[in-house]
Amino acid sequence: MRIFKLIARTLFSRIILVTISLLVQIFIMYLLFSVGKHIVLIFGGFTLLSFIIVLSIVNSRRNSSYKIVWIILLLLFPGIGVFFYILYKLQFSIRKMKRKLDVETNISSKYLIQDRVLLNNIKNNNRELYNLAYYINNVSSYKIYDNCNVKYYDSGLSIYKDLLESLKSAKKYIFMEFFIIDKGYMLNNIVNILKDKVKEGVEVRIMYDGFGSLFSMHKDFNDEMENYGIKCCVFSPLKPVISFHYNYRDHRKLCIIDGNIAYTGGFNIADEYINMKQRFGYWKDGGIKLVGDVVDSYVVMFLELWNINNNNNIEYEKYISRNKNIFKNNGYVIGFGENPLSDFRLSKSIYLDIINNAKYYVYIMTPYLILDDDILFALTYASKRGVDVKIFMPSIPDKKLVYYLGRSFYYDLIEDGVEIYEFNLGFNHSKIFLSDDIKAVVGTINLDYRSLYMHFECGCYIYDRNVVKEIRNDFLKTKKNSKKLSIDDIKKYNVFKRLIGKVLRFLAPLI
Repeated sequence: MRIFKLIARTLFSRIILVTISLLVQIFIMYLLFSVGKHIVLIFGGFTLLSFIIVLSIVNSRRNSSYKIVWIILLLLFPGIGVFFYILYKLQFSIRKMKRKLDVETNISSKYLIQDRVLLNNIKNNNRELYNLAYYINNVSSYKIYDNCNVKYYDSGLSIYKDLLESLKSAKKYIFMEFFIIDKGYMLNNIVNILKDKVKEGVEVRIMYDGFGSLFSMHKDFNDEMENYGIKCCVFSPLKPVISFHYNYRDHRKLCIIDGNIAYTGGFNIADEYINMKQRFGYWKDGGIKLVGDVVDSYVVMFLELWNINNNNNIEYEKYISRNKNIFKNNGYVIGFGENPLSDFRLSKSIYLDIINNAKYYVYIMTPYLILDDDILFALTYASKRGVDVKIFMPSIPDKKLVYYLGRSFYYDLIEDGVEIYEFNLGFNHSKIFLSDDIKAVVGTINLDYRSLYMHFECGCYIYDRNVVKEIRNDFLKTKKNSKKLSIDDIKKYNVFKRLIGKVLRFLAPLI
């Protein structure tokens, strides 16, 4: 024992430690001296390469905020910047996904051929609506419809109640696609219905995101569903490999019954969305039920992702319903999906179209506010030209850093006349645009970079229908339960939290 103590005392004595430290420093100096003559060449080479990459980025069609992040990284840290940029550009998995999706959309577009008579009638009566409908169909194939019915829900619980009844009515198939599926009361009730429907011969498919449900879904869920006869898959499951591929998530919330009914909105399959579990106070959400021809668009977008994720070749024709009702409602709807691998930012374009064409007001509900220059300018320009612009946010955050980042935009917006409201009762998770009592978008699309640039999303553009007034009533009711913020309120925020928000503005495209 004494020998071990003596050895330990000797090894950790000051003299030994100092000697080891000096030897390490001498070794480092030797390495620097031996390669020193090459450092200038290496550093110069990386600097030149990073400058060439910067030129290509500046001349690309990327969003300016993304350009700034990459340019700063490349110029400040040429070696690291070049490495990560090359890694980003050589993401073969992303290219493979894009190729598969391009093939799939070429097939699916055959089932979304626009009714030219309807489009020409719109052209003759409403050039503004025609231009947007033409653009959406031109870059994505999604159609404008007039034969459908729309029902709006101002809470997750109200959606859930109707959803259960619709699931029970299924005769042919049920498709469910959600970012998050979590065990609990809501999921149990849905699964019980699905099990019964399978026994009746109804085909059931469930798809959920590999990241959104990473911590909520138990590992045996898929096997359990398969045992019930329910086809189940995970979109882009996470693997222990460094890849930018995992940024592209399936953020859609979608349920389709028999090709005649579709539900979408902000809600996921988890108990907090119906306030059976309290996480951030009262959870407010919004959604819609669609019945009629427009459901075809959601059938197509579901099968596209199902096919590329499972390497299937499921035929669309089998699931496109031909037994639609005839509705005599006024107005139009466009069901659309966001494809982050496309060259066009469809959701962002639709949001900008609403803001830029608003005459009287634009009201927005979003849980996250991370704005690029285009949308920030559009919002402030609309306010400066006399449009009433209101943004409704949560008062209790689910992600604090994202919340601080969102608040960093408040001062500039309020100073330019945009009104900001925070929901007093808890977390407002709705994703809704409304303008001039005539147009609205309800769906899954947050006003942040991830929804507008990186996620597969879905939404519904609604024009000149009675349901738009119901959406407006929800905004007015939400306003009564919200606090309007002032410049003085912003100045009272914790200085450290404000600083965090400002710093995160630089990294906003990555959050």
